[in-house]
This record gives sequence, structure tokens and C-alpha cells, in this order.
Amino acid sequence: MSTVLELGLDTFGDVTEDQAGQLESQAQAIRNVIDQGVLADQLGVAFFGVGEHHRADFAVSSPETVLAAIAGQTSRIALGSAVTVLSSDDPVRVFQRFATLDAISSGRAEVILGRGSFTESFPLFGFDLGQYDELFEEKLDLFVRLLAEGEVSWSGNTRTSLAQQRVYPTTESGSLKTWVGVGGSPESVVRAAHYGLPLMLAIIGGDPQRFAPYIDLYRRALGEFGFPSLPVGLHSPGYLADSDDQAREELWPYFKEARDRVGAQRGWPPMTRAQFEHEASAHGSLYVGSPETVAAKIARTASILGADRFDLKYSAGRLPHAKLMRSIELYGSRVIPMVHELAADLSPEGLSTRAGAR
Repeated sequence: MSTVLELGLDTFGDVTEDQAGQLESQAQAIRNVIDQGVLADQLGVAFFGVGEHHRADFAVSSPETVLAAIAGQTSRIALGSAVTVLSSDDPVRVFQRFATLDAISSGRAEVILGRGSFTESFPLFGFDLGQYDELFEEKLDLFVRLLAEGEVSWSGNTRTSLAQQRVYPTTESGSLKTWVGVGGSPESVVRAAHYGLPLMLAIIGGDPQRFAPYIDLYRRALGEFGFPSLPVGLHSPGYLADSDDQAREELWPYFKEARDRVGAQRGWPPMTRAQFEHEASAHGSLYVGSPETVAAKIARTASILGADRFDLKYSAGRLPHAKLMRSIELYGSRVIPMVHELAADLSPEGLSTRAGAR
């Protein structure tokens, strides 16, 4: 794990309830996300990510546009996607849009590339789900070539070829920070290492420790491909309130509704309260509770897995904007300082210092 663990936030831009329990408009949900990103910057959060979706329950289909609005009201926070569905997009246009965001934000743009956990974008943009693997493989290959910001020659089966063409705008630094977001398949982990890109692991269920072999595989593969050590990030859901009981009771109905809504489309059984409580326990991947509880759990997970960044997915279905803002406030003002202190104690240097003090 790096000397200072980066702590970020991300959201899928869920359409939330208003104070009367009615669903807000997608337009209002987008404005709410902008307010949430601005607050995260004010609180010193390292990164703010926005997911891409093309369905009624999520409002954001163009993350970079929303991030550009946040960039105009912030000065420090890194801004990126969570994730960009590269398979159903064009790599050239993705690079151009994020290079533009990088200019607007004075070098704070990041892009997390992934397959996405939903498939609505494929028929919407005319892509064949039967080419699911080929689309991502080819488009990632082209995107990596674009990152060099020079002339590009490329050919494949999923888009027209390029012959010694350059893509504009370029970034001022000559580098656009790019991650590969994966759900935990060995092939995806090795692919990220093959291209020399940082790894963002989505850990959304079960004990986070089960991902340790994937991180070991990634680091071994980096060495075999001749790349130096690169950052590893973690993405997991969570929610904060003033106490453990308050956080769990406030989150539970919204978390269950969102999970069951998606699950009904995928053939999953309804979520039980026992399953929720297990995920919220020390051995689950749901970071819900008081600042003290969440900070301890993040620090422990990051230490065990040797992570360089942890991004908390703070949105949860229809959970109201005001509650999300309070959760962000607690995360930035209390969790982040506590995690940094705990992470220092859990590091080899911190453990050595404490042992010597005895």
C-alpha cells in the first residue's frame, strides 16, 4: 500500500426521492450529483467518480459532461468516470472527451474503462452483444495507443482503421490517467497488466480478502510484462450516519429496493436482512455505519489488500440527496483523517514503531 492511501467517492447518479418520498426528475438528480461533487472537493476527498448508464433509474449517461460542471466549481479533486463503458463507445471520442475534461479541470481528469455491469448501451448504440469480448479487447487496444498522444495506426474488426492519424485535443501533461475497472476475473486482471494500466477492483459482495489472489496475480503479471508497480484501487458500496444503527436502518430499505430491482431483471432472489447484515459485518463488502466503524473497515481492507486508493460508492438507489450529502460530509471530515491515521498504524513502519515503543 502507498504511503498515503487515497480516499475517493463515486456514484451511479441514482434517481433519488425528495423529502415527500416522490422520485425526483433525472435533471434534478444530475444537479444533485454536481452538488455532491462540489461538497467532496470542499472536504478534501481525493477523487470523485460518476458512472455511465442508459436506463431510467440512473440519470447520468454522459459522465464527462457532469464532471466538467463539477470541475468549474472545484479546484483540487480528481474527476473521473466509474466506469466508462468502452465496449459500446468509440475510443477516439472517449479520449477526446476526457482530454477536454482534463483541460477544463487543469489536469484533474481520470478515466476508468470497463465493460460495465449493464448492457443497455449495446442495442442503444447498435453493437452486438455477441461481440462482447471482442469489442472490449479491440477498443482497449486502440485506447492505449491513443494515450501516447502521437500518430496512431490501428486496424481491427469493430471500427474503421486509423493510418498515422493524430487525435486532438492532447493533454497539457501528455498523460491521461487511465484505469481498467474489473469485477474479479483473472483474464481481466492480466489484461490490465498487459497494457500497463492501473487496476480498479469492484468489490461489491463477499469478503474483500478473497480478492487478494487477483491483486497478487496483477502484480506478478506487471513484472512479467516489464512494467513497474502500478496503483491498485478498490470500489465498494457504503453509507455513513452518526451511529451504526442509524446508518443501517436508513440504508437498508433503499439498498434492498435497488438490489432487488436489478436482481429481478437478472433472476436473483430478493435480498434478506440477514444478507445485508452479513455484508455490513467485518467480513462483507458493504461499508455502512458510524465514521469510526467505516474508517476501521476501510483501513483494514486497504492494508490487507495493499490498496493505493479506496473509492466508496456512496449512492444507493432512491436514498435522498440530503442523506447522501450528510454521508459525504462524514466521509470527508471524519472518515478520511481516521483512515489515514489507522493506515499509518497498520503499515510495516507503523507496526515497527509501535513494537519498539513497547
